[in-house]
Amino acid sequence: MNSNNILEKIFKHKSREIEERKAQSPANLLEQKPGFPKKPISLSGAVQKEDDTGIIAEFKTRSPSMGTINEQADVKTVTQGYLKAGATALSILTDSHFFGGSMENLGLARETNDCPILQKDFVMEEYQVIEAKAYGADAILLIAAMLSKEKIQELSSFAASLGLETLFEIHRKEELDKLNEHIHLVGVNNRNLKDFSVNQENSVDLVNSIPNGFIKIAESGIESPKQAFNLLNNGFNGLLIGGQFMKNRKPEEACRIFIDQLKNYRKKQRT
Repeated sequence: MNSNNILEKIFKHKSREIEERKAQSPANLLEQKPGFPKKPISLSGAVQKEDDTGIIAEFKTRSPSMGTINEQADVKTVTQGYLKAGATALSILTDSHFFGGSMENLGLARETNDCPILQKDFVMEEYQVIEAKAYGADAILLIAAMLSKEKIQELSSFAASLGLETLFEIHRKEELDKLNEHIHLVGVNNRNLKDFSVNQENSVDLVNSIPNGFIKIAESGIESPKQAFNLLNNGFNGLLIGGQFMKNRKPEEACRIFIDQLKNYRKKQRT
């Protein structure tokens, strides 16, 4: 998939999918799920802790840019392993068509882990925010390139009313104009979602443009502990890393090695 209208394709497919999901599981039934009334755990609070790595470790089995990554991975085993390895939080892909994810994976990760969980999907409607909370998410993702300023205001406000935090994802400086007071975290995606090209300098270029008061997260294309260390030293509070771990047979083990090396860089800095 390398055309310039990938987001358009996703938008159209997701619109149809949402209507189907509404018919199968209306919002009033989702609100009756046991997880819906539970108080969410703060993702922004977790990544700010000095003794934590700030790594949001992601579970995904497929992506448009990488194709099949690791379809044999077990969500419970991997996510538990991520936290044992030292990850601060989890990100769970729930888009099925493009990323091989599911709401069931989100639910299983919630059952198994007591940490902040970001639901990673293409959120376009309030129904999806209700769904995310019902399955145990603590934060949702809103993508600047996909949504209008008004829609981002509406969805982030609704999420906040349910106690959920919002990670607002940008790729260009101009997209910061869509920020609002209901957003907690700003993620800079090094991957251009229109053609999936990666520019690893994008995070460093944009970090100082993000207004104070927002938690800053670097996303995508983070391939080495040294790069992670440099991003954290350049003003980011946290890092969202998925493919680098998931492409290994044991993603949790790859995460452990990565975090151990990152900690070594930090020790060297302090000595």
